Amino acid sequence: MVHQEHHLACWCILRHNLSGIFWGVCVNWLVFVSEQWLLVSLLAVLVSALIFVESRKGGTSLSLHEVTRMLNADEAILLDVREAKEFKAGHITGAVNIPHLKLASRAEELEKHKSKTIIVVDKAGQHGGASGKLLKDLGYTVNRMQGGMAEWQGQNLPVIKGN
Repeated sequence: MVHQEHHLACWCILRHNLSGIFWGVCVNWLVFVSEQWLLVSLLAVLVSALIFVESRKGGTSLSLHEVTRMLNADEAILLDVREAKEFKAGHITGAVNIPHLKLASRAEELEKHKSKTIIVVDKAGQHGGASGKLLKDLGYTVNRMQGGMAEWQGQNLPVIKGN
């Protein structure tokens, strides 16, 4: 019984100390923010600007509806930058597959589509921006598909398997 009471007392002391440390950190952080509000505000603005600029480098994001409209109007070509294995498992009809890591060396394959907008699609958006920036630097008109193939398949839109 004494042994259990000892453990309970230790646990209560530990919990109290951790709670005190947590609140101490929170209070110190709030004091810092209140005293350095100008620096914190400047940091928030710079981070927001960086996120905005970086997200625009690879082209603007298009909704699935906009992508479908552009493809149906033959205004765009879809570039799937996922690995070949993922592409074969399911892709959008008419998509061209050039994996993200091979895009720099295989970009000339897109030369015949230079008059159209290239819509970059990947799994969930992780490589679309970098691929889009590379293509923009090469003189292509580029947009990204919002949500990638995960969003396309999540909306139960058609995919084909194989090449």
